[in-house]
Amino acid sequence: MGIFDKLKSKTQQAVTTAARSVGNKRETFTFAALPESLAEMQALPEASLDTPFKTAALTVLALCAYAADKNIGTEMLNWLRGPRPLNGQEISFLNDRFRDGKTYLPFTYFVGSTPDNNYTPTEPYTIVIESNHVSGEEQGYMKLFIPCGGADDPRPIKMRQRGSDGKWFLWEQYLLTGVRTPKSADPWA
Repeated sequence: MGIFDKLKSKTQQAVTTAARSVGNKRETFTFAALPESLAEMQALPEASLDTPFKTAALTVLALCAYAADKNIGTEMLNWLRGPRPLNGQEISFLNDRFRDGKTYLPFTYFVGSTPDNNYTPTEPYTIVIESNHVSGEEQGYMKLFIPCGGADDPRPIKMRQRGSDGKWFLWEQYLLTGVRTPKSADPWA
């Protein structure tokens, strides 16, 4: 083993140890307003993408933008995905999730959003992102969880770290699955 192999091995060990030590962490992000353009999103401090938590929080904002304007939301999501933009199948999936007036789905991740208030978040907009003991199991990836006002368990979202600059990008999100029906749309409420 050469000297550079040792250095590489030590670096990989440090990254693995750091990723595993993230377990059971919780970060809260607060936004005075939701960004209405990619430029507004990129002006936020979280846009440094230097932690997977920041990227996860911005993903919720991008999904909210997508619910309001598909083009702007697509720009934001593509930026958050880095070198891997949305493909046609993924765009079709997003469109399907928001069909039938379900534009409230991403708003269920803000603190204060409940079925009883039709998923109207309290302002300022607050998002909680959590990690647990399995979050850093896969090297270079981070699986995080976002509590949802319309579900019993937090929903997963997965980030991938780019080796060249250490930035975290959106890899997979499972945030647009079914939630409890908002009160205004529930005929039994």
